[in-house]
Amino acid sequence: MKKWVARVRVVLKPAVNDPQGLAIRGGLRQLGFTDVESVRAGKVFEIRFGAADQATADTLVAEMCRRLLANPVIEDYSYEVTPAPGD
Repeated sequence: MKKWVARVRVVLKPAVNDPQGLAIRGGLRQLGFTDVESVRAGKVFEIRFGAADQATADTLVAEMCRRLLANPVIEDYSYEVTPAPGD
């Protein structure tokens, strides 16, 4: 079985209020970064796993996102699956 690395990015949908992003923007402005217009906070996951081939790996990551990593009601996700280094 081949090893893969998935990098999953999860962010709130544009219409969803992002209080964490607003707080970060405020902090950046207080630190002198006055040109910062907006910040959207999110999550990044790096997952190492085994799968027979690229198509299977992609299917598994999509299922991980749908079932646990992202809330499809309020979050969008994207991912990239690559062969694990040294595999």
